[in-house]
Parts: sequence; C-alpha cells; structure tokens
Amino acid sequence: MWSRAIKLAAAVCVGTACLTGAAPSTISYAHAAKGNAAPDAATTRQAIIQILNTKDRLPLPIQRVRKTLTKHYVENNGEIFWVGTSRMTPFVQRLEFADDDGLKRADYPVDYLVGLRDQIDPSNPLAGAYAEIAYSAFFLGYASDLATGRVILSKIDRDHFQKPRKLDLLALLEGLGSARNPSQYLKTIEPQNAHYRALKSLLREYRTIAGQGGWGTVARGEALKPGMSDPRVMQLRARLEKTGDVLPRQVQDPLLYSPDLVLATEQFQKRNGLDADGIIGPGSLSMLNVTAEERMRQIVINMERWRHMPRDMGDRHLMVNIAAFELYTYEDGTQIEARPVMVGKNRHQTPIFSDELEYVDINPTWTVPYSIATKEMLPKLKANPGYLGSNFELLSGGRSIPFTSVNFNNYSRGDFPFTIRQKPGAKNALGIIKFMLPNRHAIYLHDTPSKALFGRTQRAFSHGCIRVYKPLEFGVSVLRNEPGWNLQKLQRVVETRKTTRVRLKQKVPVHIVYATAWRGEGGSVEFRKDIYSRDKKLYNALFGKPSS
Repeated sequence: MWSRAIKLAAAVCVGTACLTGAAPSTISYAHAAKGNAAPDAATTRQAIIQILNTKDRLPLPIQRVRKTLTKHYVENNGEIFWVGTSRMTPFVQRLEFADDDGLKRADYPVDYLVGLRDQIDPSNPLAGAYAEIAYSAFFLGYASDLATGRVILSKIDRDHFQKPRKLDLLALLEGLGSARNPSQYLKTIEPQNAHYRALKSLLREYRTIAGQGGWGTVARGEALKPGMSDPRVMQLRARLEKTGDVLPRQVQDPLLYSPDLVLATEQFQKRNGLDADGIIGPGSLSMLNVTAEERMRQIVINMERWRHMPRDMGDRHLMVNIAAFELYTYEDGTQIEARPVMVGKNRHQTPIFSDELEYVDINPTWTVPYSIATKEMLPKLKANPGYLGSNFELLSGGRSIPFTSVNFNNYSRGDFPFTIRQKPGAKNALGIIKFMLPNRHAIYLHDTPSKALFGRTQRAFSHGCIRVYKPLEFGVSVLRNEPGWNLQKLQRVVETRKTTRVRLKQKVPVHIVYATAWRGEGGSVEFRKDIYSRDKKLYNALFGKPSS
C-alpha cells in the first residue's frame, strides 16, 4: 500500500520548512531519539492546523487520510499523540518487525520516520507538526493493513465474495489516547481469532528454522514402509524433529523405520492432508521436502485471508474449508466436530463467502441448473428424450409435461425454455437432505448418492455446492435446538419420500473459506495443497513473484 507513496513523502516542504526523511544508516532505532524535546502542544497544534488547512496537496500517505487527520486535529481539537511523547520509538520498532505480522518490512518507511523523529526541535514547530501528522498517517496505514488486509481479494480472485471490512479511522486514531505503547494497541487491532494467532506464532517459529538453514530434505527412493531399514530414516527423523512431529531422542538403530517414527509420520501426513498410512511415497516425500521458506509464504498468504474474515464468526458457527475438503462445527471458539465434504471441481470452483443456514429440506427435489440442463443434459435428450427416466420431470410454465412430447432438436443452449427437476429419493443429486443458506451463488450443503467418493483424499467433484458426509448425523447437529428433532425422526421423515422443510429458529453462521494453512484440532497447524491455484495469485499480489 505504501511503497510508492513513501517516495512521494521522502521530502516535503511546508511554508519555508523543508523536511527530509533520510536517516543515518548507523542509527539505532530504539535509542536514537533526542528525548522528548519538542515544541509545546499549543504551538504544535497551530502548526498542524496550518499544514492541514493549506490548499496544497500533501504527500500521498498523508493525503489519503487527510480528512481523518483534519477531523481529529483541527475540528475536534484532538490530542497530540506523538510529538513530546514516548510513542514514536515503539511504533518504529513495530514497523521494523513488520515481517512478523505477515506484512512486508520494505513497505514501511522506518528510516523516514526516524529522520522525522530526530529532526524535532522546540524551535521548529512546523517540523514537529509535520512529524505528528506523518506518524499518525503511517500508523493508520499500518493498522489498516494489519486489520483489514493489504489487497482487495475480490480483484485477485473472482470467486471471493467476503464483504470488505471497514475501519473507523477516526476511532482508530483516537484510540491512541489511551494507549501509551502503540505496538500494544496494534495487538488489539489485528485479527483475534485462533487461526490467525496460530499462524502468526508459527511464522516466527519457521523464520527461526529458516534462519538456521531449514529442516533439510529426505532423499528420493523406493517407498519407505514401516519396519524397513534405510539410511533415509535418519533424514526423516531429523526432518520431523524440526517441526515437532517427533521429539529428539537416542535410538538403538537409527536406520530402522521404527513405530515411534511411523506414528510421527502419520501425524505429519494427517496435518498435510495425506493418507495417514505411515508410508513415505511420492506424495508424502513431496510434502516433507517443501522448504521452510515456502511454508512461510503459505502462512503469510493465509494470515492475509484471515484479515478479510468477519471479526465475529458466531459463538456457534460452521466453517467449510474448501482446500481441506472438510466441514467444521465450532462452539464458543472450539472445534467440536469435523467431517469430510466434497467441493467444486476446478472448472466449477466453490466460492468464498459467509452467510447463514436458515432451513433444512428433507427429501428435497433438485432443480437442475440451466447450465447443466443445456450443456450436459440437452445433447443426450436430443439423442434419447427418455434417457433421464422416471426420476426427473420436465416443466413448462410450471406445469409437468412428458419428455417425449418435446422435440429437443429444436432447441439449443441459448433458447432452452424448460425446467428439469429431479424428484425426491435416494438417487436425487442432492441426496435425502439439504441445508440451505440462501445466497446469490446458489451454493448450499447437501447429501449425495455418490458416497464412495468420500473415500478419496482429494474431493473436488461437485459443480460448486458442498456435499456432506453422513448428512443425517450432521442434520441432528444442525437441528439440535429444534424441539422434537433427532436421528430417528429424521429417518422416519426420509422414509415418507415427501419434501419436508424445517426452518431454524436461530440461524447458524456459515463461513466458506479457502485456507491452505490454519489451526487444526488440538491447536496443530495444518497445511493443504493449493487446489485452485489461489495461493499463487494472492502471493504475487502481495509480494510479487517469489524468488524460490
């Protein structure tokens, strides 16, 4: 956000005072300030008013938030936050470690701000005034990046529909009044959810590992199976020790793929979305040999995504992680259940958005989407009008008509006037139950007759909707606050083959996310493959093409 603007702010003239932002390369940011020697608050305020009331355009970082600064300093006669206080140095120190926040240190003008700080002089109120508003402007910029993200995700990913979060910049700035240390204040502004905090902690850990040379690799070779003796076992143990999957210890036979190491491998495989069989084949080997630097990039990408999520996800909420092919139920911030799901194929990608589950349909009908009806079904209907059988009905003007009464060769994908609907039953594409969160994307959760596909590790098979494993058991969880509904009642209603709708008295928030790194059950951090190539696009938007 700030890199181009910093160049514009490198030198600014106000009246007869010209301030430059260059700082000596040997400066120690923590101790270089000249104490708190500064013009008094009244004199500083007069100079601030002079600067902000000028008709001249100010440097871009200040100009962007000029209205907020004017509201605080001029209209509200607000507090002086920086000049003559002890806040400048802690803020500069926080910028020095922007990488720990998953941001980019080079985007923030530490040298420039240090120069402004050290040029403050009681005899030069304009210098102090400019330093005051510059620090406030860059504080608002950093806080905004930290709280709501550096990019507009919908411009990077056409399937991202989370509502942009908005900050009250004036309230954010005025909050400094009760915060002696701006760095501590920033901790309250960044995302507070457990996923973000876990990623931030892991980022520091992995940066330390990377600084120590990384975690090494495991050499290629035949599949490594439990009980085998192989020199690569030493590499595997060293690799898993680095990420805490196995504790360091002396072993009698360092070449033996022993039970404790097999267990650690299975844990690693589970954390990385692999079949947890303890066998080191090509897939596991590839995940083991992902570098610490690559994982750091992945963590930073996902920290950015969490900045765009709603701050309040709901005490009770559902979260579908597209990249993990899983659905999680949360109560009071704790994951209480995880179940497999299927998501959209690459050409039918499941979008990212938040909504609310409003009702459940038992024995649903399925209205075939126009695109499927015309692209997939129409060519077959032209060849055989009866190919869909008795499970489907053809609607014209809301009235059911026989398929055989229509010459489908007269229609194309652009002028198909009919609706195709599948009747309730076990063969219905939605299965025996669907969970509705009405939205413009026509995405919802439902059962499926293709249950065997849940046995696959990679489960991108749908046209975009989310297919749920053991949906009746999930229905019990969803309907738990609805009197009289239990598994037995659900099963009885299914047997009637009649469509029954149950509206929830209390809607349940549903968040459909694309997280390739997140906090898993028990606090472990999990990684997944970038199935839709969304990580790559986001990283390039944030940092440009990675160098390795």
